[in-house]
Amino acid sequence: MTDENTELKTAGTQPTVPDWLLPNRAYDVLKWLALIVLPAIGVLVQTLGPVWGWTWADQAATTINAVALAIGVVIGASTLKAKASKTE
Repeated sequence: MTDENTELKTAGTQPTVPDWLLPNRAYDVLKWLALIVLPAIGVLVQTLGPVWGWTWADQAATTINAVALAIGVVIGASTLKAKASKTE
């Protein structure tokens, strides 16, 4: 991992925080998880649950979908932050 702030730091100055929260690679992976993988797993668990007698299928599917939503919110916030920093 590299430091985006390559300028020398002097005593009494605050380091600058990057305008974006997630690197591009992390954003791409999280977006893929939140939009494709986790919802597909949630539907799979909810569909196969009654067939195989899984009494926990609804709870698991709801949990998986909630995690997908949380990831979506994080990447959405990162996207908004990145867009806002580009317009400044």
